[in-house]
Amino acid sequence: MKPVQVHVGDQVFAQEGASAFGAVRLVHPRQLYVDIEGYGDIEVPAIAVRAVHHGKVIVDVASLPDDVRRAIARAHDRETE
Repeated sequence: MKPVQVHVGDQVFAQEGASAFGAVRLVHPRQLYVDIEGYGDIEVPAIAVRAVHHGKVIVDVASLPDDVRRAIARAHDRETE
């Protein structure tokens, strides 16, 4: 079985079917660096990645720090202003 690969530019989601909240900026074996819209770059540990497919990365938001979860929840706020 071929290992799943994450690529710079892949879109990042909190769940399947939701809007992307950011994009992968850098890939390391133990974490991803993700740019959250309107917030900036964060580290996402590899264990928080639930799925990768078709240029999408799904993360377990509940495993991330509170400030990051709040930033994800507000990622699209500027679009409605």
